[in-house]
Amino acid sequence: MSEPTDSTTAGDSTSDDPLEDPDAYRNALQAKREEKDRFFADHPQSPIPPEEREDFSGLTYFPPDPTYRVTATVSLEDDPDSNPVAMDTSSGREVRYLRIATLTFDLERDDPDLEDGTYELTAYSQDGSSDTLFVPFRDKTTGQQSYRGGRYMELDVAGDLEDGQELIVDFNLAYSPFCAFSETFDCPLPPEENWLEVAIAAGEQEY
Repeated sequence: MSEPTDSTTAGDSTSDDPLEDPDAYRNALQAKREEKDRFFADHPQSPIPPEEREDFSGLTYFPPDPTYRVTATVSLEDDPDSNPVAMDTSSGREVRYLRIATLTFDLERDDPDLEDGTYELTAYSQDGSSDTLFVPFRDKTTGQQSYRGGRYMELDVAGDLEDGQELIVDFNLAYSPFCAFSETFDCPLPPEENWLEVAIAAGEQEY
């Protein structure tokens, strides 16, 4: 069963800059979150077990923070098929993914208590396509403020993905996989190369 995703279209780093109108950005993000809550509460494909839906009052999120919407530089894999990744799943299986690209980005926050720096995440695909990049990750909130199995992002790429291209990565759209809500679902777990040594206080929190 496929699950709906919180995806963002990756493109020019100057498009729809939330810092130009942070209120509009927060309102759009809140609308997206409310739409997802309605899906979880009412839809037959909701991951919330049927017996729990009556008491479901919505997901919990970190506050919207435009500083977690970053510009990442793409480094394409030379030959994705030559080095597939076997990801463990929540049920103990393995699933095969291909490395498509490394995304390098800077985190710069105003709060001196938060960790800034340059970080990398690997973007994957099961079929080798770069139309949609799967970016599972863990961070220092994992198992504390966010789901213990990690979180996901999906980037919809407009056009051909190129080496050196800049993509928008918005951690405010990071979401928990369906296995966070029910053991009925089997979800890939982020491989160690996507374990960030920084707290990403954005996106969905632990349910």
